[in-house]
Amino acid sequence: MQRISRQQAVLNVFKKCWQSYKTYAWLKDELQPISAKSKNTFGGWAATLVDSLDALWIMGLKDDFYEAVEAAAGIDWEMTPDASCNMFEVNIRHLGGLLAAFDLSQEPVLLAKAVELGDMLHAGFDTPNHMPPFWFDFEKAKNGQLVADDHQISAAIGSFTLEFTRLSQITGNPKYYDAIARVTSVLIEHQASTQLPGMWPTFVNARNQTFLENSFTLGALADSLYEYLPKMYYLLGGLEQAYEKAYRDSMATAIEHLLFRPMLPNNINVLVAGSATVVAGESTLNPEGQHLSCFTGGMFILGGKLFSLPEHVEIGARLTQGCIYAYNAFSTGIMPEIFQMRPCPSLEACEWDGDRASEILPEGFSSVSDRSYRLRPEALESAFILYRTTGDTELLDAAWRMFESIQAATETEYANAAIDDVTITGKPSQRDSMESFWFAETLKYLYLIFSPPDLISLDDYVLNTEAHPLKRPK
Repeated sequence: MQRISRQQAVLNVFKKCWQSYKTYAWLKDELQPISAKSKNTFGGWAATLVDSLDALWIMGLKDDFYEAVEAAAGIDWEMTPDASCNMFEVNIRHLGGLLAAFDLSQEPVLLAKAVELGDMLHAGFDTPNHMPPFWFDFEKAKNGQLVADDHQISAAIGSFTLEFTRLSQITGNPKYYDAIARVTSVLIEHQASTQLPGMWPTFVNARNQTFLENSFTLGALADSLYEYLPKMYYLLGGLEQAYEKAYRDSMATAIEHLLFRPMLPNNINVLVAGSATVVAGESTLNPEGQHLSCFTGGMFILGGKLFSLPEHVEIGARLTQGCIYAYNAFSTGIMPEIFQMRPCPSLEACEWDGDRASEILPEGFSSVSDRSYRLRPEALESAFILYRTTGDTELLDAAWRMFESIQAATETEYANAAIDDVTITGKPSQRDSMESFWFAETLKYLYLIFSPPDLISLDDYVLNTEAHPLKRPK
C-alpha cells in the first residue's frame, strides 16, 4: 500500500527529529537543527515537547509519549528567566498541546498542568476592561497592574476561544469560557462598524476597544481570529449562533475584498487570499499571498460544511489549490513566505497576458518579497481538510510531492531546518531554526493525510490553530 509507505516515511522523519530533540535539546523550547544546540524562545517551558505530545500519541510512539508526559509534569510555569510571556503563543502551543494530549490519553497529570497554565493565562484577562494584553508581564500580573494594549494584533485577542472553552468543558469550571465570551461579544459589537464592515482590522486598540485601523487580512496577525469562528460553533455543538453569524459576515467581506484569482496561463482556476487597505472609504486589494494565509482553504471548507454553504466549500478548494500551485511553481517545489501575483479583475476567468510576465519568476508571480520557508504547515493543513472532506486521491500525491520537496531542501544531519530562498535551483542555504510547529503541525498533518480517516476524525475533533485536536463533547 503506497499510502502506508508514505505514512511510514513521514513517521521516520518525525522519529529522527524527535530523537535529536531528546538528545540535544530535551526540555528546551527548540532544537537548533544545524548546530545541534538548543534555544528557549517561549519562556523555557519545553515548547517543542509540549507541542509534540499529541503527535507522539497519534503516531503510536507511546513510550516516547509517556516519557514526555513525565517530563511535562515537572514544568513550573512560575520558573522562567523572562519577565513576560507571549500569551497567544503559549495558549496555542502549550495549553492547546496539553488539552489535546489529555483528550487523547486521559492522563490526569496533563489536565492538572493545563489547569495550572489556564489559570495563569486567565489572569491575563484581569485588566480594567477584561481584554488581554499581548505580553503577560509576571510582575504586573502579581500586582494587578495588567492593562490591554492600545495597538495590538487582532489574532492575539480573538484566539483564546477554543482552548479556554475546552478547558471549561473538561473541568466544568465556566470561568475560562466566560473570559473569552466577553472578548467575543466586544468583537461582534464592533464587527459591522469597522472601515471594512464585517472584518476587524489587523491591529486594534484593545485598551479603548476601538477598531479604527485601515488594514485587513486573513494572513499573519489576524489569521486565527477568523479560523476560530466556525471551529467555536463546532466545538460548542452549534449552541452559540453568534459564531456562525460572525463567520458568515466576515467571510462575505473577505470574498468581496480580499480574495483574488491570479492571472495564470491556461486559465488555471485557483484563488489566493490577499489583503486590503481602506482609504477614504475605498478598499484597495493588495494581491499578496502569504504561506500563513494558506489555512483559509481549510477554514472555508469547514465553514461551508458546517453552515451548508456549498460555495464556501468550492472557494476553500480553490484556495487550497492556489497554495498547491504556488508549491509546484518554484524550483524547490516549496512556496515562499510572501509573494505577489497579478490579479484578475474578478474571481472569474481572465486572459493570460504573457507580455507582462516576469522573466525571472514562475508564471503568474510578479515578485517575491520573502523567499524563505520556515517549515510551515498551512498548505498541508488545507490539503488535509480538503482530502478528508472529498476523498480526492490527487491530494495525496500533491501532499507527497510537498513532503519530498520539503525534505530535500530542509533536511540536516540532525533534523530539518528553515531555508532562506525557495526560488533558487540547487540546495538552498539553511537557517539554524526549527520551530515547534514542525512537529506539532507540519509532520502531523502529513502523517494524518496518509492515515485512515478515522484517525483524528473531523467528526469527533476540532483542531486548534497549532493542529491540536480538541474532542467535541458528545
